[in-house]
Formats: sequence, C-alpha cells, structure tokens
Amino acid sequence: MKVLTVVGARPQFVKAAAVSRELRRDHEELLVHTGQHYDDELSAVFFDELDIPRPDANLGVGSDSHGRQTAAMLSGLEARIEDENPDAVLVYGDTNSTLAAAIAASKMEPPLAHVEAGMRSGSDIPEETNRVLTDHAADLLLAPSPDAMENLADEGISEGVHFTGDVGYDALLWARERADWSVLSDFGVADEEFVLATVHRDTNTDDPTRLEAIVDALADDPRQVVLPAHPRTVARLKEFGLYEAAKRDLTLTDPVGYRQFVALLDAATVVATDSGGVQKESFFLDTPCVTLREETEWVETVESGWNALVGADGAAIRETVTGATKPDEKPMPYGDGNAAKRIMEVLSDVT
Repeated sequence: MKVLTVVGARPQFVKAAAVSRELRRDHEELLVHTGQHYDDELSAVFFDELDIPRPDANLGVGSDSHGRQTAAMLSGLEARIEDENPDAVLVYGDTNSTLAAAIAASKMEPPLAHVEAGMRSGSDIPEETNRVLTDHAADLLLAPSPDAMENLADEGISEGVHFTGDVGYDALLWARERADWSVLSDFGVADEEFVLATVHRDTNTDDPTRLEAIVDALADDPRQVVLPAHPRTVARLKEFGLYEAAKRDLTLTDPVGYRQFVALLDAATVVATDSGGVQKESFFLDTPCVTLREETEWVETVESGWNALVGADGAAIRETVTGATKPDEKPMPYGDGNAAKRIMEVLSDVT
C-alpha cells in the first residue's frame, strides 16, 4: 500500500509522527510538506525531534491570505497525487493544507482519509470551515472521540466513519518518555511553580485589543509566565506597541522544540492557550488549561472541568489562571494511545 501524507503545520507533524511509525513498518509513505509553516523552528526541527523521515516533497507555499495559500497548495498537491498515484491520501486536522489536499483528492482516484474527523467548535473561524469541508469530501473519517462520531452523524455522514481514538495521545506518550527536561533550568522555572502560555490564532494576534488584554492579564500573574512566541505573534506585538511590555513582564522566548514543550507543559501549574492541540495535550498530561477562545472543538476537556473558556476577557483570564486546580477525576474519551494502529487497520482494510 502506498499512502501520500500531507502535512503543513506543527500539530500535523506531531500527529503524523505517530502514524508514520506504524505505516512504514509494512507500507510505503510519501510525505508531502506544503510549507505552510516555513520557519525552521516550526517545521524542520519537528521532523528531527519526532523521528519523522524528511518530506519527499516540500511545496514551499509559505504565508499568504487563506484563499491564495490554499489555491497554491491545491495546485501543487494535485500534481503530486497525479504523479504518485497513491492508494490513499491521508490528511490531519483543520489547516489550509488539509483543505487543499481534500479538494485535490476528492476530484481524483485515491480515497481521502481524514484524521481528527468530526471535530466541531460551533464557531465561524477558518479552521471550522476546513474541518467541515474536509469531512464532507472524505471517504474515510477517522474520529478521535465519541462526540466527533455524533457530530458526523448529525451532519448525515455515516459511511466510512471509524472511531480510532486520538493520535495526539499516541504522539504525546512517545514524546513524554523522551521529553527534554533541561528546558526547565534553561528558563529558571521549577515544577508546578510557573504558568505556560501560547498565543497564535489570528483572532487574538491580529486584534490589538484582544492581544493587549491577554498580555496584560498574563503579566499580572505573580508567577513566572513562559510564553514561547510564534513569529507572527512577535510581529503583532511589535506592530501594536506591546512587545517591550511583554518582553519585560513575561518570559518571552523563541519557539521551543516539541520535546521541550512537552516538558514545560507537564511541569506547568496551568497553561493559558488558544491552541486546540495544546488544550488536548494539557488534558493528557493532567495540567489545567485556560483557553483564550470563546469556543473549543475539544468539548470533553471543558465538560470534565480540566479546561475553561475565557476568551480575551482580562478579568476572566486573571481569575481563572490564578484559581486553576486539578479536578478529582478525569475521563478518557480519546482512546488508549493506540490510535495509529487502528488507523492503519482501517486503511489496510479499504485500500
């Protein structure tokens, strides 16, 4: 079996690592990187850290508007699928890379398999559009949770749907065993004595009012706040005149490697984030999460009390980050850490 896998952003590198290890035991994989994340700290380093073979092709698309970026990816991916004639096209999550590959594959012969199918946040963010369109184009819908299965059923999608569990859990279990704990001493932080934060979604970074409210609220926490900053976040902080204050009041750092990030996330008292992947990873690691969004696709983390949605409300951020505690119980809706094996079973059965 030959599988063409499409990735383009950090969360997809992490998920693909788990599946690629299983896939390449007995099958052929062609890994295509769209270039959506083109910064070396956000791209190449993850292939090294997660033991993923280098991509067979890099489209080098880079940053652009959603429409132009997706169109450039679509053109390049269509040519790759045509040249390679794979038995299946495998996509992850909800990025523009995912949507572009879904459109290309849907108009060609190989079946399209979508990892993380059925995730819905109920919002109008671009990622939600990408999720819905990809699911309705997919032949195989690989759902990470029972709620995701229900979402697909509610939209009339029943054929080709499989509950596999979450490959993010597989990847995190692998990475935690190899976490780089030296990062704690690098930043001068101790276990359970600091706040970790990430801010990268354009709804927060591109709105000066929201971004200022988030930075001010985090700066008011008496504990050290470590903020590994996406390049676009740094650019917006500078553009809006917030960079000097953030640099002064927070531990503002360059992006860190995945193994370092896992160590920070595991050791933090609480994480404040607008990332869907970090919400889920913090849940797996028993770290309370405060989400800087008004909605989430990972509803189980909120329903169980491990995650709180506060948006960019400064007062709510201050109160929730300060008062975050670990609930007494935690459900396990995302499987047992063997999602990659189940995905391979599904692919092998239908290709």
